[in-house]
Amino acid sequence: MRTKPQPTTAIATSDSKTIRVRGHDLVEELIGQATFTEMFLLQLTGKRPTPTQVRILDAVLVTLMEHGLTPSVIATRLIYHSAPDALQAAVAAGLLGVGTTFIGTMEGCAALLEEMLAAPEGLEARARDIALRHKEAGKPVHGFGHPHHKPDDPRTPRMLAVAEGQDVPGRHIAALKMLSAQVDAVYGRHVTINATGASAALLGEIGIPQKVMRGVAVVSRSAGLVGHIYEESQQPSAAFIWETVDEAIPYRAQDAA
Repeated sequence: MRTKPQPTTAIATSDSKTIRVRGHDLVEELIGQATFTEMFLLQLTGKRPTPTQVRILDAVLVTLMEHGLTPSVIATRLIYHSAPDALQAAVAAGLLGVGTTFIGTMEGCAALLEEMLAAPEGLEARARDIALRHKEAGKPVHGFGHPHHKPDDPRTPRMLAVAEGQDVPGRHIAALKMLSAQVDAVYGRHVTINATGASAALLGEIGIPQKVMRGVAVVSRSAGLVGHIYEESQQPSAAFIWETVDEAIPYRAQDAA
């Protein structure tokens, strides 16, 4: 005998003639009428999105799609070189790199912003506490710093401007800016807000839950990786990357234990 209640889904169902997604007829109401971004938001939230939500999510998706020969792209190109008959495996290999070091750090930054917004002592005091906590622990503050974009990440001000030009509450953006000020003060130098930090604030403004924000990066980066796979099929670079690494890292024998 079952002891747990029967689960249900509110996302989609189908029969021989119809497919319904979040209460909408896929054929009659969505195909040809909803954009991919609108459909993504409908899938996540269960509601048809506002123009503001679409514009802001579009800004994040466009920003995160491409950033050159990053580790995730290199992984994708190498796996495609190894198994060109399995495009999906190459994309999956690249997506495994969407983690707490690259791309997926928006999740960590969003958690910090939510902590600040819920703090009874206010934004400034909690932001300073967060900065001190990370510095003392020797841990990076998610959403801040970049190995190449110094002193500032050029994507961030544009992303914030897009959001500030829309009808958003502004609470998450204000929290991000306050955290930035306190990070600079505690570390004694300017630390840029990177694109994942900006993404965390923008997605928070349109109600995307922190626990699925990394999924936005996965969706965006998937499209970028497909582009790299197509270029790899036309202008191969994986073998060159492999040979370069093999030549650049010498073998040095260690004494037997």
